[in-house]
Amino acid sequence: MNLRDVLEQRISSAIQAAGGEDAPAMVAPSAKPQFGDYQANGCMAAAKRMETNPRQFAETVLDKLDISDIAQKVEIAGPGFINIFLRDEWLCGRLGDIAADEKLGVAAKAQPQTVVVDYSSPNLAKEMHVGHLRSTIIGDALARVLEFLGNKVIRQNHVGDWGTQFGMLLTHLDEVGQSGESLADLEDFYRDSKKRFDEDEDFADTARQAVVKLQAGDEHCRENWRRFLDISLAHCQEVYDLLGVQLTAADVRGESAYNDDLPRVVADLDTATLLAESQGARGVFLDEFKNKDDERAFIIVEKSGGGYLYATTDLAAIRYRTGELGATRILYVTDSRQGQHFAQVFLIAQKAGFASPEISLEHVPFGMMLGDDGKPFKTRTGGTVKLMDLLAQARAEAEELVRRKTPGLDDDHYAAVAKAVGIGALKYADLAQNRTSDYVFAWDKMLSLEGNTAPYMQYAYARIRSIFRKAAEAGEPAADSQEAGIVITAPAERNLAVKLLQFAETIDAVAATTMPNILCGYLFELAGAFMSFYEACPVLKSHGQTRSSRLALCDLTARVIQKALELLGIETLEQM
Repeated sequence: MNLRDVLEQRISSAIQAAGGEDAPAMVAPSAKPQFGDYQANGCMAAAKRMETNPRQFAETVLDKLDISDIAQKVEIAGPGFINIFLRDEWLCGRLGDIAADEKLGVAAKAQPQTVVVDYSSPNLAKEMHVGHLRSTIIGDALARVLEFLGNKVIRQNHVGDWGTQFGMLLTHLDEVGQSGESLADLEDFYRDSKKRFDEDEDFADTARQAVVKLQAGDEHCRENWRRFLDISLAHCQEVYDLLGVQLTAADVRGESAYNDDLPRVVADLDTATLLAESQGARGVFLDEFKNKDDERAFIIVEKSGGGYLYATTDLAAIRYRTGELGATRILYVTDSRQGQHFAQVFLIAQKAGFASPEISLEHVPFGMMLGDDGKPFKTRTGGTVKLMDLLAQARAEAEELVRRKTPGLDDDHYAAVAKAVGIGALKYADLAQNRTSDYVFAWDKMLSLEGNTAPYMQYAYARIRSIFRKAAEAGEPAADSQEAGIVITAPAERNLAVKLLQFAETIDAVAATTMPNILCGYLFELAGAFMSFYEACPVLKSHGQTRSSRLALCDLTARVIQKALELLGIETLEQM
């Protein structure tokens, strides 16, 4: 249990002992040192329900509260806030425990979950584009964090490998007799087949028939279909490897995997008395979703012609994930525009018993990446930005920056730094945003060595490691955080120590809220606290226990920064 949870538990108990009912303590780190290290405001809500004076009630709570083992002072502020000042000796002892822990004080969950994270999910037979970036990196960060907490995480890449687009491709392939050896050829091939599908009704009819044959298991169609998939998936893996994303071929489970279960999904909805018919199609009416005319939403699961829709496949996927994979929590990291679709599918799954009430089905929506014109990010000619091209540009932009800042290094070093900084900057700029918001893509901002950016964090880490290199060059012993005791002798040391202590609660918050930007915000505050400490407290020029303690604080800070960036999928560099 992290410190904030401990404080909330004890203060909530004190509120209840003082007569407050159902009163969470709502503890959070204080915004300013004069307000203590943590602040609780649960007394005001409890007092309001009790129709009593909140400050007087807070005084009663303090009489019931005992956190003397943790806090050196607890005081009431304003209309009923409780300010908590941690004991220096407790703080130093706790930092020692964290330093000795490989997981830096982040405790594994007492009851770990089996979490399925559905992310990336590109449509195959086309090259991945910038629209796949947010799902891919947000999903990867969440999977890493949840796994770090001891949960069993199952990554699912629900690729679009089925449907009309493959009917177009198969028909075009049969007629022109080639598919191309590279993805660039396949991209052109897709474009040509789509043009014919839109303009030639006979071709479109044949393509639709090809889909039916593919779904029925026709071996010729299946063989050519697999050729398209192999080329597309090889490209996807190349992108994932370059991005440093933990997705592999073993995580791919596309729409086609659920094809045989779709008739059973419809039959089971019928057995559950949920299935209805409307204009020849079969689906589910939902009283919970109505339009402006007060008409119930009708979610189609089988078209009048016998075909199935995304909702049917998603229901089959939920049943597979809860039944076969044993998921207790399922995250869907997709565009926010799919919010209503998932809300409806989740509701049907629960009504049908595909997911029990104890299983958490969660849509993790995100906004759009915008250009400087405020419109969806495009190439200068207005086309879709290919993800591989964007990653190449990220490395090029970073290499130009590094060569300008640090001339005279060898090309291999520039290439390694450019990859870590460029890809890291691209990912961090996205992850640092509230994921539900749109954001404007800007190279100069994301590559800045100032502000809440990956290069700033990477530089902070490299700067700390340079302290230890300087100590080694001078032939001086350099204590690390796992060996040396930490003492607090200055305010800047204390501020850094408190911030280091908050790593565990930050990780817990990211897992609970599915908001990676919480971790980015914490990193920015930690790096700022370290810079203030570094300016106010000489490290290598200090002596004795003070020197060992400050080196230990440096080492622990570097380890936390490195681990936090790793959980975001971002590399660190020993030297920039």
